[in-house]
Amino acid sequence: MHTICYVEDEINLSNVVKAYLEKAGYNVVCFSKGGDAINYIGHDVSLWILDVMLEDDINGYNIIKEIRQKDANVPVIFTSARDQDLDRILGLELGSDDYLAKPFSSKELVLRVNNIMKRVYQSDINNTTIIYKDYSIDTKKRSVKDKDKELKLTTLEFDLLLMFIKNMDKSFTREEILNIIWGDDYFGTDRVVDDLVRRLRKKMKKLNLNTIYGYGYRLS
Repeated sequence: MHTICYVEDEINLSNVVKAYLEKAGYNVVCFSKGGDAINYIGHDVSLWILDVMLEDDINGYNIIKEIRQKDANVPVIFTSARDQDLDRILGLELGSDDYLAKPFSSKELVLRVNNIMKRVYQSDINNTTIIYKDYSIDTKKRSVKDKDKELKLTTLEFDLLLMFIKNMDKSFTREEILNIIWGDDYFGTDRVVDDLVRRLRKKMKKLNLNTIYGYGYRLS
C-alpha cells in the first residue's frame, strides 16, 4: 500500500482529505506542523501533499527543499490559497509535480493523486535503458546519467524527457504536453509547460529540444 504524507494545519480539511484518500486505498500520515513533517522525511513515502502556508515558521517551500535533498523523485503536490500563478511557478522551481488552489474538491485531489501514482509507479515489463547522445536513461529506475554522472530530475522533468525520447522528431503543442504530463483534468495555465521545459534544458544541456514558436516543442 502506498503511503501519502499530507501536511495541512487546517485540521478539519486534513481529516476530510485523509478520509477520501484512505477510501481510495492509500495509507495517509497527516502533519499539522512543518517541523514534524521534516522530521518524518526519510520514511518510505510515495507522495507528499504540502500546504504552502502553515502556522509555524516552516512552510511548504521549506519542506520540499528538505525532501528534495534526500529524494529527487518522490512526487509532491502543493496546495495554497495565495496567488495561484506565483505559488505554482515557485513550486515547480522547487520540484513540485502538481498544484491545487484552495478551496479545492477532495475528489479532484484524489484524481490528481491517482494520475501521479499511475504515472510514477506503474510497472512496465518493456522498460529498457535508452541512450540519447551522452545520456543513459533508465526508464525502470527513472534515472538519467550523463556518462557516469547521475542527474537529479524531478518526476515531472523525467516524465517530460521520457515523452520526448519516446516520440523523437514529433511536435507537441503546449496543450498536448499539459494533458500528457499533468493529465486532462489539470486546470491551469500552459506557462507551467514552458517553465518545465526550461528546467529540463538547464539540467540536460545536450538535449536538442527545439521551440516551435506559436506551437510547442520537439526533440530531435
